[in-house]
Amino acid sequence: MVMQLTQFLHAAIVVSDLEKSEQFYGTVLGLKKIDRVLKFPGAWYEIGSFQIHLIADSAPVSETFAEKWGRNRHLAFSVENIETAKATLIQAGCEIQMSASGRPALFVKDPDGNIIELGEA
Repeated sequence: MVMQLTQFLHAAIVVSDLEKSEQFYGTVLGLKKIDRVLKFPGAWYEIGSFQIHLIADSAPVSETFAEKWGRNRHLAFSVENIETAKATLIQAGCEIQMSASGRPALFVKDPDGNIIELGEA
């Protein structure tokens, strides 16, 4: 008997400042906030059938990052236009790093340093 995975449901991200993280994920990235049933502090967002669960903790785990952000753990999303995404992030005051591969993709850190990749579909 072989276990068979059928769908990727969500990724949980630990954040230290829920309000700043909700601003980043909800306003800057434009993700749809959805109802959550858990009682501890956090917020849930949805993109297609995938969810991001923000978990508030005053002392999130920190780690050393590779110089090229894409070589670290990260979430990746597709965007229609990488230049529009880049302009939106810069306007929001986010530091970005373009993909070193030359493909139309960039990396951005959320307020806690979690890395998000945005790549042109």
